[in-house]
This record gives sequence, C-alpha cells and structure tokens, in this order.
Amino acid sequence: MPPAPDSDPKPGHLYVVGTPLGNLEDMTFRAVRMLQSVDLIAAEDTRHTGKLLAHFQITTPQISYHEHNRHSRIGEVLHHLQERQHAVALVSDAGMPGISDPGYELVAACVEAQVPVVPIPGPTAAMTALCVSGLPSDRFVFEGFLPLKGKDRTARLDALQQEDRTVILYEAPHKLIKTLEDLSAALGGDRPVTLGRELTKRFEEFWRGTLAEALTHYQSSAPKGEFTLVIQGVARDAPVLSEQAIKAELEHLLSQGLSRADASRQLAKATGQPKKAIYQLSLTLNSLSID
Repeated sequence: MPPAPDSDPKPGHLYVVGTPLGNLEDMTFRAVRMLQSVDLIAAEDTRHTGKLLAHFQITTPQISYHEHNRHSRIGEVLHHLQERQHAVALVSDAGMPGISDPGYELVAACVEAQVPVVPIPGPTAAMTALCVSGLPSDRFVFEGFLPLKGKDRTARLDALQQEDRTVILYEAPHKLIKTLEDLSAALGGDRPVTLGRELTKRFEEFWRGTLAEALTHYQSSAPKGEFTLVIQGVARDAPVLSEQAIKAELEHLLSQGLSRADASRQLAKATGQPKKAIYQLSLTLNSLSID
C-alpha cells in the first residue's frame, strides 16, 4: 500500500527517526523515505550516519548534533525549522534519538518553540533486551547510564535497592566490571540479571544468571561491545518488621561487629525497607561497633 499523501515531510517539522542498532535490515521503509525527503539531517556522528545514508543511497545533507555542540546547534536547527521552513530529521548513532543522548534537549526546545515534532519509530536497545530477558516486562524502569561516581552514584544505587520493577541499564565494556561490583553490593549478588551485548550485530550475545555470577563470568571473560543490563526488581514478599523489631535486629547485627552502615544495608535488603530510614534508627541505639 502506498504511503498516504500527507505522510511526506512537512516544512518546519522535526522528525525523530529511529535507525538500526547494528543490523541494517532493521531500517524501516518509512525511515528511509523520510531521510531521503527531508531538507537536513541532524546526526550524532555525521561519519557514522554517512555510512548508513550511503547504504540506502540517501544524499540529504547533514549537520552534526551531539553532546559537545548541542547548545550551539539547537539554535541553528531551530533557525532551519522556523525561519527557513526546512523539514529536519534527527538521528543518533543507533536506535531512537533522545534515549540516553542529548536528542531530548533538541526535542524539548522544539516543543517550547511550538515546532511540530514527529516520531518515526525504530529499535531501541532497552526494549530489545527486555523482551528476550526472561524477566518481568509488565512493569519496568529505564535508568540509562548510572552516574560515574561519588554521592550521585551511591544515591542512585540506594534508590534501586527498593525498586520492584525490572531495571534496565546501559554500560560501556570498560566500566562493566565496576558496575557489576556496585550492583552486587547494593542489590545483592543473588539478584537475577540478563546482559545483552552487541544487539542485532554479528556477535550478539545474551548472558543470564545472577549479579554475582555475572561478575565472576566477566572477570574471567573480558567484556566486549556495548551492554544492556536487565535486572529483576526486588521481591515484595520480604517480612514487614515493626520499628522495635528493626531496632532489635540492628542491635544484634551491631553486636556482631557490623558498622551502622553495613547493618542498615543488610536489613534493607532483607526487609525491602529504605536503608536511609533504617540507618536513622541505628543512630538512636548505643552502637556496639565503630563506623
């Protein structure tokens, strides 16, 4: 069936176009037609996108739009859309623009400026990994990349301790071991996880097990390629303890030599209650250990 007459790119519209994660056969007919028909393509990496365009014999001119030039480029793209009434396509290196990349800032600027934004759906690594993970997919949360270090990273990991939805993360290969270490410490090594790498590409691979097993596996088998982690949420069948019961358990743990922080972390995992609240309770006790 031919496309509807009004489905061609319109002047002054931004088209958010999904591109393949790796396998070029995942490119949709609509995405090809839109990239052929718009006046300009804003690409995360014009060299990378250039290979895609060449494969599909698309000659539309490009400009770069990425993490390092987004502030200056947003005004330029808006000028093309508003003043020159160009139809502009936004693409990332792989998948849907705006998912863990600065594309969302351009979309937000267009929405603010009342420029119409049209999605041209395509694959995303998060959904691709989730649907074959074997973990619950009825409720999930996408966290993207964890903060690199410090209090921000610790706070995010602490928040994930109580998350009962399936959690999806992205990670680079050279950071995977550290992330698995931190996740195992925060969520517990027995938490089920599926790791997908090189999705839709020649060396696509899915690994399934627990966080502790994943850490052991990738410590002995060097991580390669970009990873998507799908982690099962915390079980909600943990015992609900009263404040007095928690205090009693804290006293027991402290008497064994655990610090307040370690005792609070252990109880949070066991009860599903916030670590911060348990730690505050620990401060009301006469500590039998040194933090």
